[in-house]
Amino acid sequence: MKHSSPEFARLAERGTILRCQAGSGVHGTAVAGQGDRDEMGICVEPPEYVVGLRSFEQYVFRTRPEGVRSGPGDLDLTVYSLRKWTRLALSGNPTVLLPLFVPDAEVTRIDDLGRELRANADRFVSREAGQRFLGYLRAQRDSMLGLRGGRHTNRPELVDEYGFDVKFAGHMIRLGVQGVELMETGRVTLPMPEPWGAWIRDLRQGRYSMEEALAAAEEQEKRLVVLAEDADLPPHADHDWANAWLVRAYQDTWRRWDAEDAGD
Repeated sequence: MKHSSPEFARLAERGTILRCQAGSGVHGTAVAGQGDRDEMGICVEPPEYVVGLRSFEQYVFRTRPEGVRSGPGDLDLTVYSLRKWTRLALSGNPTVLLPLFVPDAEVTRIDDLGRELRANADRFVSREAGQRFLGYLRAQRDSMLGLRGGRHTNRPELVDEYGFDVKFAGHMIRLGVQGVELMETGRVTLPMPEPWGAWIRDLRQGRYSMEEALAAAEEQEKRLVVLAEDADLPPHADHDWANAWLVRAYQDTWRRWDAEDAGD
């Protein structure tokens, strides 16, 4: 469940262990003068939201009102609870894996737990992540083409100008390239190395056709299909390590908060 109230803003602020830039800005695929700034955070929740009846999974802040698209200069921030982020990261979710690999310069807030999490990025890398990248690639393609229940674009101005949603197309190719790199190296390079960064920026400015974008994505998809089965990686992320680390992270944080509150 998403929350945007002041109560959850305070919860997210106190508990954040890691916050960084996300989205096309950190991928190196943004077109100058276009787009907002996306950030992602991870926070430890208080005990009453973990062992009590209250619920918190993520806090969302947007400069624009809900339902209004963000534009240049706007901020879109999502702060996940540490437990939700860990569940998604262990499953190989391409979006939430991002904070493990962003350059230090793109990290806007971090503490010892956040540094420890980034130092153990390899615990979250598995062939299952390759399958997730594949699924996201195919979903972006279906969204661009309006196939199999894929949503139609909410950017009709791009279709009017270029004949297809070039942003969906860029995401589609990026996911393929990054999925292949993750399976081959266990890491994701950010921003995207050339020539792919420039290729996607050019695509987003209409310098490639939809057919060329589909062909580029298909090439990466074929490689990723093989790697998601045969890469020299474990089949699943290290759930045992993650579970033990979560228990310690929460216990240590709550003890520190109790000490801080007792000193007020």
